[in-house]
Amino acid sequence: MSRLDPLPVQTSAPRERVAYLDNARYWVMLLVVIGHSLTELVVMDSARGVYTWIYAFHMPFFILISGYTARHYVGDFRQVRRIVSTLIVPYLLVETGLQLITRHYDGEPEHLMILSPQWLGWFLAALFIWRITTPIWRALKHPIATSVAISLLAGLIEIPNVLALPKVLGLLPFYVIGLHFDRAVFLRLADLRIRLVSVALLGGTFVLCQLFAGDWASRWPTTWLLWKTRYDELGAGPVEGIAIRASLLILGFVLVLAALSLIPHGRSWTTALGGRTFYCYLLHGFVILWLDRHFDLWGQIEPYGATAVLGCIVVATIVANLLMTAPVATVFRPVFEPRLTWMFRDPREDRYHSTEEHPDVWDRGVEAATPPPVHRPLGHGLR
Repeated sequence: MSRLDPLPVQTSAPRERVAYLDNARYWVMLLVVIGHSLTELVVMDSARGVYTWIYAFHMPFFILISGYTARHYVGDFRQVRRIVSTLIVPYLLVETGLQLITRHYDGEPEHLMILSPQWLGWFLAALFIWRITTPIWRALKHPIATSVAISLLAGLIEIPNVLALPKVLGLLPFYVIGLHFDRAVFLRLADLRIRLVSVALLGGTFVLCQLFAGDWASRWPTTWLLWKTRYDELGAGPVEGIAIRASLLILGFVLVLAALSLIPHGRSWTTALGGRTFYCYLLHGFVILWLDRHFDLWGQIEPYGATAVLGCIVVATIVANLLMTAPVATVFRPVFEPRLTWMFRDPREDRYHSTEEHPDVWDRGVEAATPPPVHRPLGHGLR
């Protein structure tokens, strides 16, 4: 990891997507959809084991990548427009839609709670908060230590669920750590020896989760992995709660490094699909909610035990791949990514920032092909 150097000032250049990041997004999105499909089955040890393993690192993985691709955020006109069009607009659409569906079937919530995300919307709210606070993490002397302290202390107090603040603060260290990553870190992780250790680590933790998830359930409920509940509500005192969350931070970070080391760097069939995870994330919740509320699908398959768990994993994988296809992106891009050029000033009118393009807000991971960046101190050109 490297310290946050001054932002590169460079002329605009052709940009290309980074295959490694799109490959990473593909695999982590599979884990997201599989994890959500198993939520209603965690009463079974077989489902709880898979669920525990996935939730130990899948969102830290996604968040760390989001931090990495936010390194160049400076709040220019283009980036602000992208925040609105790819975070705020889809947040409002998805959160309102999901709450209306649950109210139709369950009668709750009685009143829409748009600023209190009930499910998928939390990540969009978190990305919004993390992204606009990026300049703070660039300015602090010890940003990682500060973010870890915030995460550990957040579990001690009652924090309202406005824009998913408990999860935003709890998972904050992964975003800040991602800000400090550079390409060299990912290249070092590709070393064969590290990959062999990673296979053993991920495989070993998966086996442990399968063997002991049932025993852990009474002592450490899976609610710990949601990063939103106070320690005392989880039956832990302040010291124990801080110790458990610190352990989860370390475990999550180690497993994320292991997963990152196994991601291929070259282009493959997962690269194109990984570039469309945005639509999969926003849409898969509607599929799961409809199947659950309309058909009581999980209630009907629960008696089949491990077979039901395996079936959920297979079907979730198929659904996730379908939602990452080009036709889905074509249909929903105007809905979830409106251009909104009528609302915002032309980026060329921005006299306060460089005119170069930066990665957009859903972490596309584009990188400049040429020329190499030229580092200049902030304020250059104001003399």
